[in-house]
Amino acid sequence: MRDPLNAAELRAALRNVQRAGVPGLFAEVRDGGQVWRGAAGVADVTTGRPVTADMRHRVGSITKPFTAAAVLQQVECGRIGLDVPIGRYLPELVPKDRGEAITVRMLLNHTSGLAEYLPYAYPSLKAPPALADTDPRSLDDNRFTRFHPTELIGMGVSAPAVGAPGGTPGLYSNTNYLLLGELLARVTGEPAERHITRSVIEPAGLRDTELPSDPHVHGPHSQIYEAWFGMIDPPRDYSVYDMSWVGVAGSLVSTVADLNRFLRKLLAGEIVRPSSLEQMQRTVPVVSQEGRTIDYGLGLHPMELPGQETFWGHGGTVWGAGALAMARADGRRQMAVAVNLQRWNGLGPSGEPLPHPIDDALGAFHRVAMYG
Repeated sequence: MRDPLNAAELRAALRNVQRAGVPGLFAEVRDGGQVWRGAAGVADVTTGRPVTADMRHRVGSITKPFTAAAVLQQVECGRIGLDVPIGRYLPELVPKDRGEAITVRMLLNHTSGLAEYLPYAYPSLKAPPALADTDPRSLDDNRFTRFHPTELIGMGVSAPAVGAPGGTPGLYSNTNYLLLGELLARVTGEPAERHITRSVIEPAGLRDTELPSDPHVHGPHSQIYEAWFGMIDPPRDYSVYDMSWVGVAGSLVSTVADLNRFLRKLLAGEIVRPSSLEQMQRTVPVVSQEGRTIDYGLGLHPMELPGQETFWGHGGTVWGAGALAMARADGRRQMAVAVNLQRWNGLGPSGEPLPHPIDDALGAFHRVAMYG
């Protein structure tokens, strides 16, 4: 009988990532009505507790498609205009000429020119001229810091602009999505986290997905380990962490099954209208946090191999945890994978991240999961 999921290859590819150095990872791959779930390695390096495919996990910037979908819903009902300046809604946060020049669309696709606030909130992570000049002290200093989003937005807005509003390539910045959270709060009259839960997470039937209100991941989950480019050795557990530092830009907790369900419904037009989905898939060039230029839409970006079909989704990282969720444009084939180690690369003599076997093994798993 034909196996469109290539289960044996998926199991082998997952184990190869673990052998390359990730303590533990887990994934779900779907093809039509067929589902494969797998896990390899440990959730706790001290006890040897194994990872399982149903674990909850911090999924970082995969939060952004959820926030973008909530904004597009408000566009559909006329409360938000995609090409209306953000200063018309939040003049106190993006004032004067800048507020008139930056539109909601520019926040969604990272072409606002607003700087990333993270180096200002986490000063030891500033990297001029190279990552080798950073150190991870701020990660521990802020473990239980409770940031307010407007405080972080203020850091990004007051920092030197990284580009002209609407200019390309844009620069990926969490400041944009914290502003979208404040926009949602302003037009809906409720906190953005509550609104996204009520309008996106619950209607999609995502029972293991939440925007956390405390530093803990509730339910079965893995410990998560941050290496910060070899400067934390052995990697340190950051599974208990106040996620207000990234809020509706990256604090989501979910499962690989829920992520696949969300993308399947999104691409089927069940979360936003097809016309809104079309807007989400209109891309511009954006420089990612890793320094690569990618195509980016409104909270979604495409991935494809030459000659292969396009997948849509998002990746995400936080301190110690990473995830990637992608779905083929027709929604039939899907992949979500979560790993419990981050920034495993060492640094070269010029401070650049060096290639690591994990990179190749994880890329090979992505290819098998998406294309067989």
